[in-house]
Amino acid sequence: MSRFTIIVAATKANGIGANGGLPWRLSKELKYFAQVTSSAPEGRQNVVIMGRNTWESIPKKFRPLPKRMNVVISRNQNYDLLVKFTLSSLLKDNLKAGLSVPATDSTRFHRGFIIGGATLYTESLALPLPPTDPGVDRVLLTRILYPDFNECDVFMPDFLKEDTTTEWRRSNHAALQEWVGFEVPEGEQEENGVKYEFQMWVRGV
Repeated sequence: MSRFTIIVAATKANGIGANGGLPWRLSKELKYFAQVTSSAPEGRQNVVIMGRNTWESIPKKFRPLPKRMNVVISRNQNYDLLVKFTLSSLLKDNLKAGLSVPATDSTRFHRGFIIGGATLYTESLALPLPPTDPGVDRVLLTRILYPDFNECDVFMPDFLKEDTTTEWRRSNHAALQEWVGFEVPEGEQEENGVKYEFQMWVRGV
């Protein structure tokens, strides 16, 4: 597997977090995230790659994320994931090592997702475009349209304005649904006073 997908919820200013957590509570968006990242053919599973801070932001009772191989990136190789079942979680010391995990068993792993945080988003977007090396060719973006959430103190790169040799293109809604494999609400959604939209961006062939 050389093609990876970023999945993220971000404001129009690309804010993704505040005070160590999410500034919004969107249960339907979380359900979408869970369904996208866990849906795989029978007998296979997806890989979710995250930084240590993202791992720690997940409530302990939900760690590791079920039905997915959890790969945590930390420079501290003595970091204790504190999980009972190590078959569903791995610790790696850099992103390249994390991206190599799906290639170790192509019959077991289906898709690879980078789920945060900002450092991993930045590093992964800077990687060469597949297939020459593992890299990101798709972003599943939940765009937070309103409010602005100016309290955000963590931001992802503005990949649509980055100086890249390959242009990002927004897919239509039908293509998004076809790729994730289930029905996704179209257009502007509203939940708890927050307006947002499910989007998919791709680059390359």
